[in-house]
Amino acid sequence: MQAAIFDMDGLLIHSEPFWKQAEQAVFSALGVPITPQETDLTAAMTTREVTEFWYQKYPWTGLSHKEVEQRVINQVSYLVQHQGEAMAGVRDILQTLTSQGVKIALATNSPKSIIPFVFERLDIGHFFLTYSSADDVQHGKPKPDIYLLTLSKLGVRAQDCLSFEDSVGGIKASLAAGIKSIAIPHSHEFDDEKFNIASHKLRSLSEFDHSLGQQLLSA
Repeated sequence: MQAAIFDMDGLLIHSEPFWKQAEQAVFSALGVPITPQETDLTAAMTTREVTEFWYQKYPWTGLSHKEVEQRVINQVSYLVQHQGEAMAGVRDILQTLTSQGVKIALATNSPKSIIPFVFERLDIGHFFLTYSSADDVQHGKPKPDIYLLTLSKLGVRAQDCLSFEDSVGGIKASLAAGIKSIAIPHSHEFDDEKFNIASHKLRSLSEFDHSLGQQLLSA
């Protein structure tokens, strides 16, 4: 195992509620009758895609799509800086992989500007050799673009790398890039069959050990 690529929201940091909170506040102010339940519909989308999605349903005036998108990003950034908490096992797995000489990278659908805030809040930036976001590619997850770019930055082959993802879209992106993926579903989704496409499934990052990584890559 030469490299490991991690998703961010919901895997490293408990930030998915921040996105729902920010989207509801920003879009409601524009007259979009959005509810917390409806934010589940857009959870796997990039911020740009979310903005387009709601504009198509409830067109607004006065603010450009870019301005609306930035308002959401600004609110999430603020929440990350002041309330962000690491998911279970994050620091341990990053320390372990680093000590074993594994190259570590981040590949996220989130805007690039939020990544430094997450790194700073969790004090984990020094573990990552590089990172990529949906801002860097034409298509976000579930397309493989982000993973292919990250592999290129790391200088490793897909077959020598593992990914860690909490969403089906992320797993699909990883697999499409030729990278075996370990799913870390949220507790209420753990038994959902949709995660069966993953190479393996764990309840948290705390359960991972190096022997599992070697076993998956040699299978």
